[in-house]
Amino acid sequence: MAQAKVLDGVAAAKAIRQEVAQKVAKLKNKPGLATVLVGADPGSKSYVNGKHRDCSQVGINSIRIELPEAVSQRELLKEIDSLNASRECSGFIVQLPLPAHINTTSILSAIDPDKDADGLHPVNLGKLLLSQGGVIPCTPKAILELLRINEISLIGREVVIIGRGTTVGRPLSLLLSSKGIDATVTIVHSMSRDIRSHTKRADIVIAALGRAHFLTADMVKQGVVAIDVGITRTSEGLVGDIDPEVIKVASAIAPMPGGVGPMTRAMLLSNLVALHKD
Repeated sequence: MAQAKVLDGVAAAKAIRQEVAQKVAKLKNKPGLATVLVGADPGSKSYVNGKHRDCSQVGINSIRIELPEAVSQRELLKEIDSLNASRECSGFIVQLPLPAHINTTSILSAIDPDKDADGLHPVNLGKLLLSQGGVIPCTPKAILELLRINEISLIGREVVIIGRGTTVGRPLSLLLSSKGIDATVTIVHSMSRDIRSHTKRADIVIAALGRAHFLTADMVKQGVVAIDVGITRTSEGLVGDIDPEVIKVASAIAPMPGGVGPMTRAMLLSNLVALHKD
C-alpha cells in the first residue's frame, strides 16, 4: 500500500494566515485579540505565545493578560468584564485548563458571546447545536478545514471521535453530523465498551483523548484517515494519541505536532476577524 498522505497543518495554516492578513489590511481599524493566561503552565504559555506571534504576522493587535495561579475567581471575572467592555478588544480567549479552584463553566459563560473567539460560550455552542451560525470552536473548525483542504469528503463517512470533551469531542460531533457536512458520527470515551470494535470500522478516526499513543494500528482498518488531536507530555517530549505505527495502514494522517495544532491557531485568527466590528 502507498504511504499515508500527511495532512500538513503548518502549510495550510500559513495559507489561511495570508488570507487573514489580506482581510485585515482592508479594514479601517485593526482588530485586537486578547488572551487571558492564569498561572505559568509551560504548555499553555507556549501556546499563548504562538497566538501572539500569529497576530503580529497578520497585522492584528494583541493584548496579553497574565494572572498568577492563585488569582481568585472574582478577580478573573473582573478582567473578563474589562475585556467585554474594551473597544480595543475585538475578541478574546481564556486559556484552558484553568486551576482547580476556578469554575471553568462560570468563566466561559462570563465572556460576551460576540467576543468569544474560542466559540466555547454556551450561546455559541447552542447555535452550533441548532445550526444557527455563531462562532465555531477553533479545534473542531480546524479539523473540518484540514479535511476540506485535502479534499477528504465527510458525506456519509463513518467517523469515530475518541474523547467527549467540551472543547473538541462534543462540539466536533455536532459539527461533523450537521446538514451539509453529513458524516455519521460515533463518540467513544472512557466508559465505552470495546472501543476497538468502533474504531476498526471507521473511515475516519479522530483521537482527542490525551493518552499517549492510545490508538494503535490494530485498532483501525486499512486506508483509515487518522486525525491526532491529543497531546501528552512525556520524558521524550510531546506525543500524540496516535501510535506512529498507524501511518503504515492509514491512507492519510494528521500528525501531532504539525497537523491540527497550527490550524487551530489559524482558526482563532479567522474567528477574530469575523467578530471584529470595523
